[in-house]
Amino acid sequence: MCRYYEVCVIGSGMGGSMFASLNKDKDIVVFEKDSNLGGCASTFKRYGSYFNSGATTFVGYETGHPVKEIFDNIDYKPDIKKSNIAFRVLQNEKTIDRVKDFEEFLDQINKAFPNKNNRVFWAKIKELDEKFWQIHDIYYGKYSLKSYIRSANTLIKLFKSFNIEVFKSANSFIKETLGDISLEYQHFIDAQLLITLQTTSKDISLLSLALGLSYPFHDVFYVNGGMGSLFDGLLENIETKKKEEIIKIVLEKDYFRLISNKDEYLSKNVVLNSTIYDSGKLFEDERIKKYYESFDFNDQSAFVVNLVLEKNYDLLHHYLIILDEQIPNCISNSFFISISSKDDEKMSNRGYSITISSHTKALFWKKLNKEEYELKKEQTQEFIIDKLLQKLNTIKKEDIIKKFSASSLTFNRYINRYNCGGRAITMKNVFSTPSAKTPFKGLYNIGDSVFAGQGWPGVAIGVKALNKEFNG
Repeated sequence: MCRYYEVCVIGSGMGGSMFASLNKDKDIVVFEKDSNLGGCASTFKRYGSYFNSGATTFVGYETGHPVKEIFDNIDYKPDIKKSNIAFRVLQNEKTIDRVKDFEEFLDQINKAFPNKNNRVFWAKIKELDEKFWQIHDIYYGKYSLKSYIRSANTLIKLFKSFNIEVFKSANSFIKETLGDISLEYQHFIDAQLLITLQTTSKDISLLSLALGLSYPFHDVFYVNGGMGSLFDGLLENIETKKKEEIIKIVLEKDYFRLISNKDEYLSKNVVLNSTIYDSGKLFEDERIKKYYESFDFNDQSAFVVNLVLEKNYDLLHHYLIILDEQIPNCISNSFFISISSKDDEKMSNRGYSITISSHTKALFWKKLNKEEYELKKEQTQEFIIDKLLQKLNTIKKEDIIKKFSASSLTFNRYINRYNCGGRAITMKNVFSTPSAKTPFKGLYNIGDSVFAGQGWPGVAIGVKALNKEFNG
């Protein structure tokens, strides 16, 4: 006889784990295909060392922000420590530290990119970001009168706070404040936006620009034991079925039948932490398949290099390296680096654990034959390592103990998704952005491919909206 659950969550990424933790009083279960929790933000073991799946920071854990609010609601205190420098930017001969203190950061910007309006630009960026996080109960939903009313109320709050600045484009603001900036300064801005928003300033609004550039003005943390430890804490008291993949979901009269590689289950409510692009393949119902097929695939992913490095150096937790040339087989001229803390007994058990991420096209790797794939993967990996050694020139090549890399094919093998990161909310797509609520009773999506998107803060906004939808 099939086991019945009130709620089945498919996927243990940020969205699925936070939502499940907020609803642990219900008869709820989380399914995870991989042996590690966290999806794109998981921690895995290879060659005896531990690695984070992506180069990333933990941000949003501060009073008044949704991540901390969710963690506080479930009484979970993560094992984290604050980074004095969010990340260090290395660009040509310039070194710029993204620090929380505005005046200290501004002093560095004025030295690196002299401009009489730097203060005007960055002060407005910081002001808009602060205004946004003062708005509570941000909601976006569709497919019911109540959802549209709640969404309208959020729009009214945004208009009251930002007026016409909601409609202003990022590029027009850059132009009117900073003027015709150098290509180098533009690269400095865009490289950070690619980390936070998965896009550049070309198509986004001023508000998105502010949110994308401002996170180092907040508290930024290092997670002891790897990013995956956050998911272990979030799901500690929740039934979780690791290494169990849901391969089919059948919509029946009063419930969903979930068929895994091990068993079958019944549930009235299904929360998919799979991407909006990958969810349709789970269903045979033509209406549901058509709904998911209406969203264009976001052909953007990450190329990731993992290293183990001898602990002969004193290094920061995060660096952003910006080049003049594009990285081979990627769509970016920059890469972001996460380095384990020297005193982290798990992550640095055999040396520094290093994760390096850059941006690439998901389908580029899928179309290659095996020989082409291995050649281009090696080319990209070695290019990134060479540039790392050039920019952090105190590191010696012979101190690299292990090295390997991952493409979109690797991610799909382990976490069932080719793309990494959500589609940025832009002026063009804001009203077509998927919401957590779907047109089908009891079926929901959460994660970085639905509102509000990328990173812990964006996904947490979506989790709060879904939780409000789910619990009335």
